Amino acid sequence: MKLYFNVGYHTKSGENLQLVIDENENGSKTHKMFYTEDGIWKCEVDYFSKSISYQYQLIDDKKSVLRKEFVSHHLNFPHNYKEFLIFDEWNNKNFPENYLNNKVLYNKLNQFVPQKLTVLKKHSHLFRIEAPVYNPDWEIVIFGNVLALGNWDYEKVVHLSQTDFGIWEVSVQIPENHLIEYKYAIFDKVQNRIIDVESGENRWTKPNLTKDVLQISADHYFKFKSYQMYHAAGVAVPVFSLRSESGFGVGEFSDLKKLADWTKETSLGVIQILPINDTTANYSWTDSYPYAAVSVYALHPQYISLENLDFGLPKELVEEYNTEKTALNSLDLIDYEKMISGKWKYLKAIFTIEKEKIYKDRNFKKFIKDNESWLLPYCAFCVLRDKYKTPNFNDWKTHKKYIAGKILPFFSAKSKDYEASMLHAWVQFQLHNQLKDSVDYIHSLGVSLKGDLPIGIYRHSVEAWTEPELFGMDFQAGAPPDQFTELGQNWEFPTYNWEAMMADDYQWWKNRFKALEQYFDAMRIDHILGFFRIWRMPVSATQGILGYFYPAVPIVSEEFSARHLPFDYERYCKPYINDQILWDYFNEDSSKALNYINNNHNGTYSFKEEFDTQRKLTDYFKKNPSGNSRVEEQLISLCANVLFLPENREGKVVYHPRFNAFKTESYRYLSEWERKGIYDLYHDYFFKRQDYLWREKAMEKLPVILNSTKMLICGEDLGMVPDCVPEVMDDLAIIALKVQRMPSEQIPFYDPKKAGYMNVVTASSHDSSTLRQWWKENPQLTQQYFNQQLMQYGRAPENLEPHLAEIIMKQHLYNDAMLAIFPLQEFLTTDEKLTNPMLDNERINNPAVFPHYWRYRMHLNVENLMENSSFNQKISDWVKDSGRS
Repeated sequence: MKLYFNVGYHTKSGENLQLVIDENENGSKTHKMFYTEDGIWKCEVDYFSKSISYQYQLIDDKKSVLRKEFVSHHLNFPHNYKEFLIFDEWNNKNFPENYLNNKVLYNKLNQFVPQKLTVLKKHSHLFRIEAPVYNPDWEIVIFGNVLALGNWDYEKVVHLSQTDFGIWEVSVQIPENHLIEYKYAIFDKVQNRIIDVESGENRWTKPNLTKDVLQISADHYFKFKSYQMYHAAGVAVPVFSLRSESGFGVGEFSDLKKLADWTKETSLGVIQILPINDTTANYSWTDSYPYAAVSVYALHPQYISLENLDFGLPKELVEEYNTEKTALNSLDLIDYEKMISGKWKYLKAIFTIEKEKIYKDRNFKKFIKDNESWLLPYCAFCVLRDKYKTPNFNDWKTHKKYIAGKILPFFSAKSKDYEASMLHAWVQFQLHNQLKDSVDYIHSLGVSLKGDLPIGIYRHSVEAWTEPELFGMDFQAGAPPDQFTELGQNWEFPTYNWEAMMADDYQWWKNRFKALEQYFDAMRIDHILGFFRIWRMPVSATQGILGYFYPAVPIVSEEFSARHLPFDYERYCKPYINDQILWDYFNEDSSKALNYINNNHNGTYSFKEEFDTQRKLTDYFKKNPSGNSRVEEQLISLCANVLFLPENREGKVVYHPRFNAFKTESYRYLSEWERKGIYDLYHDYFFKRQDYLWREKAMEKLPVILNSTKMLICGEDLGMVPDCVPEVMDDLAIIALKVQRMPSEQIPFYDPKKAGYMNVVTASSHDSSTLRQWWKENPQLTQQYFNQQLMQYGRAPENLEPHLAEIIMKQHLYNDAMLAIFPLQEFLTTDEKLTNPMLDNERINNPAVFPHYWRYRMHLNVENLMENSSFNQKISDWVKDSGRS
């Protein structure tokens, strides 16, 4: 079979195009292309399969790849032809047919059935366009300047068949021997007419008078108008926050069904939740933090429904269970410790009685076999964590270092740890079944589930134990200072060893996305900036202020010389302390601080060696409280009074400016010319020299990882965002997040009316206060918002009133953004009868407080939402009127 490829592409001198054909298990094969005078690159290939997957790539004269397609072309060939002339276009990831070809749209069009394409031997042309349309009443048609395409007559358009999701094809015979011009259009089957024709110049193709050769116009980028694109609205709520009659003091996977019923009733299309992986480290409230999973695969046992297990509770425990359930369900907020200990008590009781049946369960055996690669290490980790009362494997008496062969016995019936291991495996089996059951129900309603992917992994997790080579265990990840946290954030997660991950083509990430795709249709990537660079701290630091960007182009010692700066390691990289600074920090407690500081007898002081890092001080005060918390805190802060942070890179010391170094006391005591030189270095480091590097690093990994999933990907891109981030997100069609009160521009708040299509807009997030709380935080800003954004006159009311909340919601619904997703609390704020009377209970997380207790619960049962028909109708009307239903 002969394939003749043609693609238009403008190249520079020395550049060439290549065709790369995927040959499945045999890898790929690269073919050289040749440039012709009409601006077309050509290639002839012998091929012997009825379907093909391929990409184009641009190379320079040294064979280095300059640019390649992130999305493959796919073609199927009719059996009655042996030669095919293919006219292609470069396939961009950010074409609508690529980013809309995802699980979210599959759910909305869950009744889709592929149509059959008939290609006759006499046909000369096959027209193919990729155009996922969200409305099942619409189909794609074609018309053009030849008889076979209707001679531009709207009444004689040719209807294409949707042969696969979003793939429209038709074959025709065109005998004319002149240039063929054409356009695609949208045809409404209910109205029986064309409702829109794609804009821009006519498409064109060449005549084909060669017998027995089928000419394929493989078109891309159907030029949708905004209203023709998929739009939806959704609700965001953590699973743990759902309150139901059947729960046990916390939301459960089965509660998602009830929430989906309300979502469908209100015409919402998306349910967004927080991470649901197991975070059990020590069975205390600090485990409530959902971004510190002990496994990136295991689900959290807190979400299991004891009433929906394969086996019922023992009769003698039913009364005790009901008593505990009633007490926990009556609480305004989650009591994490009582809830989790209660669930485990009943899970162990059921397992102990039914274990012989459980061991013989074929479905359970299959689950173990299918998931053994992560399930075995996870179960062993849980058994050892419980045995040694810590998740820190460095403190275990056995198995400190993971050796696969020594973990195998945990799944052997002869092992003393077998029963405990099987308990954890069975709980994961039940969790998977319960979540999958809810997901299937959600999908049956045409609703999609959006998950949340934490950027980091927990330091004492299964992954850190089993694959430490993939992580920077000597470092900590976090975030630089921002409007919420002036000292930055230290998440205490290890960083990623991206070089090691690249070595096997990011298989660790591909496996992770594959696991998530079992349940989710869309995914919010937490802190997507971490794929560009991460804020990294040495383990000696406790505050985010002592971090620096990694990777980064650091400052080298020659740069200090070039600016005539008298570099002194002790002065620039160690905390600068003089008498005045000592007094400013400690006042009359200065004498107490001297217990930790040496007097250098030259007007300066330095920390004693045993106290010269934040970590040393923190660890010391944990064991030996001084009784003066202010002195302790100020000593830790004083450790950050530095100008530069050193990094040992391949035997050479390089330097990173401390964030806001020009605001430190150390900076204040420099000469004016020295301050200027350091400020210039600081500005160059943070705002000029890194952008190309960060773009390059993101483009190394993100295309590979994202191409492994059919989920719609959204990126949380808040904070200090480099210029390259929106460019890369646009290139890769990653939906950007717009939170009204966290604008990327230097403005007080963002106007959702300005949102582009590739955005998800919201008024609040799980990391912010709710609208009602925010309204009271800054009266001056609220007044400005009231007058300028809500277009209201006069003085702003003291509290956010329901009618104002409605205006805010509508402003976020009526715009071009693909998604408008609101926390459940904001929906309830629009109805006085449904508003939570306990305002302070509504906040989910406060990033300035670490560790934070994640314990928000709905004040209403999720079942009760369905009873508020007028409220539900109001929400539904908004969603429909805004074109998001």
